[in-house]
Parts: sequence; structure tokens; C-alpha cells
Amino acid sequence: MTGKRMLLLAALAALLTLCACGASRDKTAALPAAPEPAAAESAAAPSAAARADTDTGTLVIYSPHDADPMNACIVNFMAKYPQIKVRLVPGGTGELCQRIEAEAAAPQADVFWGGGADSMEAYSAYLEPYVCANDSAIDAQFKDPDDLWIGESPLPMVIIYNKKLLAESGLDAPTSWEDCLDPAFRGRIAYCQPSKSGSAYTQLCTMILAHGGGEAGWDFVRRFVDNLDGNLLDSSGKCHKLVASGDYLIGITIEKSAALYLDDPNIGFCYPSDGTSAVCDAAAIVKGCPHEQNAKLFVDFVTSAQSQKEQSLDWNRRPSRRDVPVAEGLVDIGKIHLIDYDFTWASAEKEAILARFAALAGG
Repeated sequence: MTGKRMLLLAALAALLTLCACGASRDKTAALPAAPEPAAAESAAAPSAAARADTDTGTLVIYSPHDADPMNACIVNFMAKYPQIKVRLVPGGTGELCQRIEAEAAAPQADVFWGGGADSMEAYSAYLEPYVCANDSAIDAQFKDPDDLWIGESPLPMVIIYNKKLLAESGLDAPTSWEDCLDPAFRGRIAYCQPSKSGSAYTQLCTMILAHGGGEAGWDFVRRFVDNLDGNLLDSSGKCHKLVASGDYLIGITIEKSAALYLDDPNIGFCYPSDGTSAVCDAAAIVKGCPHEQNAKLFVDFVTSAQSQKEQSLDWNRRPSRRDVPVAEGLVDIGKIHLIDYDFTWASAEKEAILARFAALAGG
């Protein structure tokens, strides 16, 4: 562990007790106290404006981010703004989106940080427009045209593979989605059930769009599902781990997960040559949030050059800013074959897409 990471963890212990990303709501007891749901339901609860006037030292963040980079960023934010008390509520993207929707009459969160832009699009009715201080440094493809969210880290979808096992099996490393249809990989592809994971859903939509969309795209998915041979994982976080452990030959994952193995000679990954997506992890302000000014400070902070440099250098997170270089070992975004990811379609047709996939997968 680097000295910088040890210092960050020491600071974290002194300032916050944070629960790992993805914890369920009944496992948040170790977190700094989150707003009581009962207060949101009370007719006597003060308005958002009143709460903002009387409680300016608080910021409530809902985030599905990975624990280490999430904790490090929050520690740095608190060091810059020590007067602000941060309350973190971690969870899965879908869980947190549904919570924001349920709390719409009396919002509890100020910022939704780390959900994919496609999820932000689906729940855009609950987000507040904001042009952040760093807007000009971020390309239009990584932000909402109506300023409802701004991307902090593009997430190319990749194919991860176990080079050692492939060599032992006399197989070439995959370079495209089409390669995943090779019968040699049948039953040995790590892929998560898309109804369980936002990233797996993005991967499904990416495969459909990369192969022409419509029925042509679904024909590819049908063949892909057949080659899974009934193997679907219940967590996207398992995909890269099970390839690294040798349980699967290849897997579908996010670049930032594959990048954990940049120094491992047995693990490699590729950006599919037939087209992939780079949907952003994004930050957004919750409509009617109780601490809007602090929410704006946080969105400005996570999109700042300094924060994005630290996230890139320390955690291999790809920056959305054009003036911050990617971590060593990652390909420049301009050299990746990116499809035109259709956010509107992916959002509006999600239930139908998931139902059709479930029918193909037999469940």
C-alpha cells in the first residue's frame, strides 16, 4: 500500500466511518447518521429551502461507487471544506435511484454521485439542472444537454481474459464481441444478469447497438446467451474476480475493474473492435435537495482537475476532463471504437429489453 493511500485511510478513520460500496440499506449502521426517513414523511418537516438556511454545514451523498476511490474523494472534499459534515449512503445504482424517487416529495439526498449516465437519464425527473464550474473542460458527449448530470469518469466496456488459461487451452485472446461466440468459450464467460446490475445492462445495450440494433442486435444477443450456457452471475463485481481466479476464461466488465490487473501478467483486456460504449459515471444534484449550495460545491469538486488527477493516478479512473491524462496502461478515448450509445432508447425501453433478455436466458 502506498504512503498516500495509508494517509488517506488514516484520515478517513478520523473523519468518517464509511460502509463499502454496494452495502444494503440495513448495513449502513456504521455510517454517519443519515436523515431519518420518518422526518421526510412528517407533515411538519421543514421545506428544502428552510433546511438549507438552517443546516448549511451538511451534505448527503447517495453513491454506488467502489469503496476505495469513493472514500478517498470524500476525505479530500472534507479536507477542503472542513465545515461541511458529509453523510454517505452507499448502495446499488438501482436501489439508490428508487430511493430518490420514493423520497421525491421530501428529498433526503443532495447529490447522486457515481451512477451511470444512463441511470441518471432514466431518473432525470428527480434531478436539478446545474452548470458546474468545470463545464467547459468536459466534452458534450460526457454531459447531459440539459445540464441534469455531468460525467466524472467515462467507463468503456471491455472483455477481460485470463492469459494463462487461454495459453494452456491453445486459444487466442478475444478482440471483439464476436469472439465471445466462439464455442471454445461456451459456459466459460463471466457475465452478470443485467437485471441485477446497471453496468451489465449497459453492456447488454452496447452489444445490441454494436451489432446494428433492432433484430440484428438481438440475434447477436441470442447467440451470446446460448454461449453462456446458462451461466449468469448475480453481481457484476464478480466478473473480473472470477476471471482472475481462473473460474472463467473471459468476462464482460468495466474498464476500471479490468484496470485493477494492469500489473498482473496473467490478466489482459481489450476494447471490442466491433464497437463498445463509454457511458460515464456521473454526478447530479437531486431536485429540491436540502443543501443545494453544498451539493454544487461537491459537483464542482469531483469534476475539478485536481480531483480527477488524483482519481486517475491513485485508482486508474478515467477522467472526463480533456485536460487530465488517462492512467498509464489505459488507451486514449480517441483510439477506442465507440458506438453512438442511445441513452433515450436504453432508458425508455429498459423493462422491455430486460424482459426479452430474460426470455432468452430462460428465466
